[in-house]
Amino acid sequence: MQEGNETNVIEFILHGLAINGSSQAALFILFLIIYLLTLIGNIAIIMLVWSNTSLHKPMYIFLGNLSFLEIWYTTSTVPKMLYGLTSEINSISFKGCFIQFYFFFSCGATEHFLLTVMGYDRYLAICHPLHYNVLMSNNKCFIFAASCWIAGFLWSLFPIILISTLSFCGPNEINHFLCDPGPLLELSCKRDYSTEVIITAYISVLLFLTSSFTFISYAFIIQTILRIPSASGRRKAFSTCASHIVVVSIFFGCVMYMYVRPPGNHPFDIDKVIAVFYTVVTPLLNPVIYSLRNKEVLVAVKKMMRL
Repeated sequence: MQEGNETNVIEFILHGLAINGSSQAALFILFLIIYLLTLIGNIAIIMLVWSNTSLHKPMYIFLGNLSFLEIWYTTSTVPKMLYGLTSEINSISFKGCFIQFYFFFSCGATEHFLLTVMGYDRYLAICHPLHYNVLMSNNKCFIFAASCWIAGFLWSLFPIILISTLSFCGPNEINHFLCDPGPLLELSCKRDYSTEVIITAYISVLLFLTSSFTFISYAFIIQTILRIPSASGRRKAFSTCASHIVVVSIFFGCVMYMYVRPPGNHPFDIDKVIAVFYTVVTPLLNPVIYSLRNKEVLVAVKKMMRL
């Protein structure tokens, strides 16, 4: 502890998933397997896109960026959660907590921007196919992808700075397996509802802008697909964006439930279940969803297996 008016909490205790010993062992094995499969699946997609010239297209360049992002997104939380399942006291330093908070939120924000740009890419491919190579060249694709990374990591600075400047004088136990704004705000010495409203509004703006832009893109996509005369043509057009729709719906839905709601006490047990889903499960689902529903990726996999 530190004296004076400064922050006197030097570490936090993460409660994690409060269950009995045998269940903790089972969850540790389960989450470890999921984490390893997530790493293997996303690394495989990165290598596949990198090594196959047939996949050097904007759609797959964005997919490679998403896979790279998922690796860091899940790594920002899962290893610490796994450690918590094997130890009696899962402590994290004050600085370590906010470093985790920053990288977790930055990767999440980057994913929102990236999924939005991927929706825009599908809009150009389906609604403007004749001009697609001009409107979304590989150079423009790299610029879009780099902009998503920069915007995501810059956007997350404000909530980190705002919450880290609050005073924390105890208790220091976080009823979660990661450093999240909700539990942290409840631990501040003097609960500041104006700060909670600002954080909620700030996150809501990002979600509203990215989700609105994505849904508008898909409104035009669906409108264009319905105008295609042949049933086979409609199926082919829809198959190019169906995977992205599934990923966007899962990710945006979970995040909206967690962060776009009035400040106040919330059921942390439910929050932890939802958090497990979008921090552990979705990073594994993304490569599976995109691979199984994409013929070009499957063809590239078969070619690689023949080598």
